[in-house]
Amino acid sequence: MSFFVSDALADAPAATGGDPLLGLLFPIGLVVLLYFLMIRPQVKRQKEHKKMVEALAKGDEVTTSGGLLGRITELGDNFAQIEVAENVNVKIRRTAVESVLPKGSLKEL
Repeated sequence: MSFFVSDALADAPAATGGDPLLGLLFPIGLVVLLYFLMIRPQVKRQKEHKKMVEALAKGDEVTTSGGLLGRITELGDNFAQIEVAENVNVKIRRTAVESVLPKGSLKEL
């Protein structure tokens, strides 16, 4: 009397053949692929950024994640002060520094 499952399929024995580990091979492969394509490169970029932030020094010309360009005038443990224009200083978090520019880059702008 079932409309969704025919009586022949309901009476058939369950298919129990095959290796259960073979069914896990595809999901495990996806996790490994995800690790090598997404997670590992991101961790590598984080390590490089941390190393760059730790190596900051007074006088470095930097660009921030907010788009500010300036020269570092003071450095603290967590914060840095950059001069974005003459007598205009902005305090930022050290981790907001996106990249260190070559010396003399600000004069070209």
